[in-house]
Order: sequence, then structure tokens, then C-alpha cells
Amino acid sequence: MALLITEKCTNCDMCLPECPNEAISVGAEIYIIDPTLCTECVGHYDTPTCQKVCPINNCIKTDPEHTETEEQLWERFVLIHHADTLSNP
Repeated sequence: MALLITEKCTNCDMCLPECPNEAISVGAEIYIIDPTLCTECVGHYDTPTCQKVCPINNCIKTDPEHTETEEQLWERFVLIHHADTLSNP
């Protein structure tokens, strides 16, 4: 399940440096999460760090258009970080 930053975002800059997969970027009006890179921090942390550091309640939630199992998130984590090791030997 990728996460989604809602319109409640105040562009506080707290989430951007916290994402271990670099899935968060600056959007047209608010920060956005790339669902192809978001693993909800599976493989890194017990809970999504962007949600932990966000000062606005319910600003970052599960993206209903990108629901995945924990197994699928683990697979994405492996693919993302395996590609990193290949490009940075």
C-alpha cells in the first residue's frame, strides 16, 4: 500500500528527508509520494517515518488506488535496493 499526502499538507518539509526510498518529492502545490517507490518503510522501519514526523493528523494516509500486501511491499523494497547495489558497487 503506497501512501498518499493529502491536501492537508502544509509543505513543512518534515517528510522529504525522512523517506528511505526517496519516494517523496515536491509537487505542484504539496508534496507527493511516488507509489512505485513507496514501501511504507517496509524493510527499513516498523512504521512509515513520513507519518511519524508529519505534524498534521491524517495528512499522510494509505493510497486507496495503490493497495498492496506486505509481501508486495517487501518485493518492491528488494527491487529498489537491489538496483541501488548494482549501480553503486
